[in-house]
Amino acid sequence: MLTGAALTLLGGAILCWPRVATGAVVRPGRLLMWLRERSSRDKGVSELLRSAATLDLLAACLAAGLPVPVALEAVVPAASPKTAAALRSVASHLAVGIGPAEAWAPVRDRPGLTELSVAAVRTARAGTALATHAKDLARRLRESLSAEAEERAERAGVLLAAPIGLCFLPAFLCLGVLPVVLGLTGRLDFL
Repeated sequence: MLTGAALTLLGGAILCWPRVATGAVVRPGRLLMWLRERSSRDKGVSELLRSAATLDLLAACLAAGLPVPVALEAVVPAASPKTAAALRSVASHLAVGIGPAEAWAPVRDRPGLTELSVAAVRTARAGTALATHAKDLARRLRESLSAEAEERAERAGVLLAAPIGLCFLPAFLCLGVLPVVLGLTGRLDFL
C-alpha cells in the first residue's frame, strides 16, 4: 500500500524529470551561436598571446640597444598581420622624425598594445627605457589570459557537474529513497 507521501515523492520525481531533461536540450541555433562566439573569443586570445610575444621580442631588442624603429621592424614577423602593419607604420613614422604622439597612433587600436603606445610617448618625453614597459605589459597580458583561463576551467567544472546531477538524482530517488520510504510505509500500515 502506498501512502500519500510516497505517491507525492514518486509522482514528483516522475513528473519533474521530463521537464528538466527537455530544458537541458541544446537547440541547434544556440549551438551554432555558441560555436561562433567561441571561435571569435579564441581568435582574441590568440591575438593577445601574439601581442605578448611581440612585446617580449621588442623588450629584448630594445634591451640589446637597438633603436626603436629598428627594433619595431625586427619584431614585425612575430606579430599578427594587422599589428605588423601598425608596427611598420610606427617604425616608418619614427624613422622620418614624426613626433611620438602622432607616430604611435596606429598602434593604439591593436589588442594589448594600447598601453605600449602610451608608454612610448611617455618614455620619449622622460627618457626612460621603453623595454621595461614592454616587458611588464607582456607579463600583465599573460597573467590576465591565465586568470581568464582559470575562470573558464572553473565554470566548465560547474557546468559538467550539472548533467551528472540531473542523471543521478532521479536514479537515487527511485533506487535509494523510494524503496526506503515504501518499506517504511509498509511497516507503518501493519502497526
